[in-house]
Amino acid sequence: MKTKVLIVDDAAFMRLVLKNMLDKNGFEVVGEAANGQEAIDKYKSLSPDLVTMDITMPVMEGIEAVKHIKQLDAEAKIIMCSAMGQQIMVVQSLQAGAKDFIVKPFQEERVLESIRRVVGA
Repeated sequence: MKTKVLIVDDAAFMRLVLKNMLDKNGFEVVGEAANGQEAIDKYKSLSPDLVTMDITMPVMEGIEAVKHIKQLDAEAKIIMCSAMGQQIMVVQSLQAGAKDFIVKPFQEERVLESIRRVVGA
């Protein structure tokens, strides 16, 4: 059974890059969201196995969305994605409940390694 992934990023191009990467490596992208509020709504309706979550987005930022999703589902598997390799963001993401952190621009091997480790595939 394929791992179902929800991709959350305000940049359509970044969602596309990640979607293509996941599609060709056997993952099923079940949905996309452009901000944290959309991510929460889609998490509820789609029940993905994994969420890739951008940090800096309009409406609701990623770290806030992680907190909400973890309240809905303590077992939620979330990997944060950001162009900002700032240490404080990494720490806040992990404290909020994210399982890992990947930096943009995405390096396919690093993304796949992170996903496989987090979902236990």
